[in-house]
Amino acid sequence: MTCIKNLLISITLLSICCFTFTQGATFDVINQCQHTVWAAVSTGGGKQLENGQSWQVTVAPGTAGARIWGRTGCNFDASGRGKCDTGDCNGLLECQSYGAPPNTLAEFALNQDNNNDFVDISLVDGFNVPMEFSPVGASCKTMRCGVDLNGPCPEPLRTQGGCNNPCTVFKTVEYCCTIERGSCGPTEYSRFFKDRCPDAYSYPQDDQTSLFTCPGGTNYKVVFCP
Repeated sequence: MTCIKNLLISITLLSICCFTFTQGATFDVINQCQHTVWAAVSTGGGKQLENGQSWQVTVAPGTAGARIWGRTGCNFDASGRGKCDTGDCNGLLECQSYGAPPNTLAEFALNQDNNNDFVDISLVDGFNVPMEFSPVGASCKTMRCGVDLNGPCPEPLRTQGGCNNPCTVFKTVEYCCTIERGSCGPTEYSRFFKDRCPDAYSYPQDDQTSLFTCPGGTNYKVVFCP
């Protein structure tokens, strides 16, 4: 009887451990902007958020290459089709793909090496709304790009509703925009983003100061206009 009891305890503990190491995450997406933001997630989904509204997104364990972002200047019909000035995803309210630049990105890959989540804020696709990307109940990095970059955006990068990254505009090796990146590094344009948002990716090879880890199973908040 004792052996059976111990076996059941072992199975229970094993199940708990397996769940701990394979669970995904929930993301509370919150709009604190004074204007409407249409939130989106690349794993599938989108929602219109007025000031003070939130949306909870559940993401499966092991998901990689995923993004959450805000869209601005949107107009959708009753069937959920339309267009946005920034972050548009093929004219759909409920996105099934990445959004069009410029858009401030919360990027994540869950349960990767050593069961760590890899998380970042990226301005490699430009900027449209200020963002905070933070863990809930874990002592890892809170990432923040809380300033509005649209006003001071350099003239060559300006666009309707946002500020483009140079890769969107120039598409050259100099800005690390091609597969053949060579020895490209920071430029005056990447420094514009980095100086104002030091936590965020400012160009594609900006890993050292922009990519962070949290334990797998961590939940997160993504806040627009923190």
